[in-house]
Amino acid sequence: MSPSPGRVIGIAVGALAILGIGVYGPAMLLGPLPDVQVRVDTAQASAPATTSVVLPADDASAVAFIEDDGQAALVAASADDEAAPIGGAAKLVTALVVLDTLPLTADDDGPDIRIGPEDYTDYLRYSAEGSRTVQVSPGDSWTERDVVRAVLLASSNNHADTLARWAFGSVDAYVTTANEWLDEQGLTSTSVADATGLSGDNVGTATELTRLAGLALAEPTLAAMLEGDSGAPTPSDDRRIPDAIAHLGDEGIRAISRSFTDEAAITFVWTAELRSGDERRTMVGAMTGVDDYDTLDPAVIAAVEGMQAASEPIEVIAAGASYGEVTSAWGDRAQLIATAGRTDAAFGAVAEDASVDVEPFTTSPVGRQVGTVTVAIGEREVSSALELDRAITDPGPIWRLTHPGLLIGAFLDGNA
Repeated sequence: MSPSPGRVIGIAVGALAILGIGVYGPAMLLGPLPDVQVRVDTAQASAPATTSVVLPADDASAVAFIEDDGQAALVAASADDEAAPIGGAAKLVTALVVLDTLPLTADDDGPDIRIGPEDYTDYLRYSAEGSRTVQVSPGDSWTERDVVRAVLLASSNNHADTLARWAFGSVDAYVTTANEWLDEQGLTSTSVADATGLSGDNVGTATELTRLAGLALAEPTLAAMLEGDSGAPTPSDDRRIPDAIAHLGDEGIRAISRSFTDEAAITFVWTAELRSGDERRTMVGAMTGVDDYDTLDPAVIAAVEGMQAASEPIEVIAAGASYGEVTSAWGDRAQLIATAGRTDAAFGAVAEDASVDVEPFTTSPVGRQVGTVTVAIGEREVSSALELDRAITDPGPIWRLTHPGLLIGAFLDGNA
């Protein structure tokens, strides 16, 4: 006797139901779960405050940190950074260009430079004009090192001309070479018209003067002169060179160039050492066009203090702070907690917003490291691990069986 059609349909429906339950149930109960959703706490991740350096608004000025490669990394500049007369700071170019062409080693004072009639005439002329000089006499012999010391530390105009003529044959030949050298260094706003800086056609910017200061500190011979007992004689000679550029030494400031001309007014280039915990950094600064020392001195001191404040450690990542939240599709929530605090010396760099990186996951016990939080300060990065403050657990069979779409989506997304 053949089964009735109704019985056949019933058997088929039952078989399909049993098959469906046999496949659907295990698939839902054992299938992958969707990844948690991550929400970053933008308020907590916002950049930490850093101290800005305030410079005079009226006179051209700039401050920079010296990087490990000797380059000056600009921190702040004020006023119009347009080329203007730089006065005796042009002697930094004279010394750098000569030493680039005729370098000195630590144990070598260089060749003797004989003082001729033109050198002596320069001394008499500059002395009569009231410009800075160091006495010479016809027939004297000065070592290259002593002439460079006289140019750098005494800002001696007659020695600047003597050094340029000795190294390049004439001051005009020096000027040509020096401007080519400036172009090679990328100092496009700086140009020289003589070796002394007395001409108003010696021009540059405060920003580029900080770069010249960095080059001077990176040149071993000049750095030793600025760091050492500048008035003492060299081992091979008994010449005493006055440190005429020294200024604000009691404030921890080492002058690199200090001058006054009618065209440039006061030009001051300096360096100072800053400390932040166990770290030390060198800063350089430049101010041009300053009318008097009553204006210059407090501005320089304030700039150094501002750079010191900008060097103090700042809290970059706060230990125990929540940098976001993870939420599961079934409603579990947990905070992303920084496991360690991080501080860093800003040294004038601007901190960026925190970057939160969380590896995809579905469930996790409390305290598990699930990602990192990172903050960039200039070229440096500091980071801390992120852990959960509570567990994200499996939602259980009822949720799984009643949310097939989410589980199938997780399977298709490759969460298996």
